[in-house]
Amino acid sequence: MAPGAGSVERGGAQATLPRQGTLTAPLPSPRRSRRERIRRGALFTIALVVGLGIVVPILFGVISGFKDPAQMQSNPLGLPSPWNFSNYTDILGGWSFWRSTFNSLFIAAATVILVVGSAALAAFIFARYAFRGREVLFMFFAAGLMFPPAVAVLPLFVLLRQLGLLGSPWGVILPQAAFGLPLTIIILRTFFRSIPPEIEESAILDGCTTFGVFWRVMLPMAKPALAVVGVLALVTSWNNFLLPLLVLIGERDWWTLPLGVNQFSGQFGQDTARVLAYTMLAMVPALAFFFVAERQIVAGIAPTAGSKG
Repeated sequence: MAPGAGSVERGGAQATLPRQGTLTAPLPSPRRSRRERIRRGALFTIALVVGLGIVVPILFGVISGFKDPAQMQSNPLGLPSPWNFSNYTDILGGWSFWRSTFNSLFIAAATVILVVGSAALAAFIFARYAFRGREVLFMFFAAGLMFPPAVAVLPLFVLLRQLGLLGSPWGVILPQAAFGLPLTIIILRTFFRSIPPEIEESAILDGCTTFGVFWRVMLPMAKPALAVVGVLALVTSWNNFLLPLLVLIGERDWWTLPLGVNQFSGQFGQDTARVLAYTMLAMVPALAFFFVAERQIVAGIAPTAGSKG
């Protein structure tokens, strides 16, 4: 008999007892294991359906952009035969597409810098300093989430006309930044409050000023959250159609890509393949920025969602 083990004679058979000090893990019950497999299968099915719902329309648009009008009518769901590359090359070779792309990039970049910079300063104060009326003022900013931009079209148009900003890209940038402040402040405030106060106290003891703590300590630690709000602001600006239409309708040189897509679809309304090619190309810069910042976005979502406000 092996050392550390015991045996018991029962009915002529010898049963070996387990060694002392060893633990045996309980086996999962068949019902629990079956329930876990069903749950994983359901989650996989939902993720697959959602993924196909996103990818399939994009693939359809990209592939359809290589067709001609006759192929779109006779074989809308099949592969192009032959492949017509002129739809994409003609758009990329035109001046209007690149002008609209530059306008969208300029307006989106200025909006992101303005909204993220202003919201980071405000969120830092709301998160790290207590003063009378702080929560009331914060709720005033948060109430902006309940104010749809479409409601402010008429008073905004009158205000921009009085300020002389109609026909100027700043007439789009400033309102976009204002409407983006509430959500950005809420997200950044939650992230700043999750940073341990000992880090800030150590920086102050080392001689950092208030702005030095914000610039040298808080902002570097908040890079994931800044990436999240930056992408949100960029995508919102990139897809904005109503505000540029309201402000820039008379200045074609400052038209953004959504306005360019609308104008292009009106000009080539019968050529669906060419319109789809233009639309797919208009999506590329925003998708490229998202893929570049993907790691920071994923890193910022978890602590922002899991922190207590």
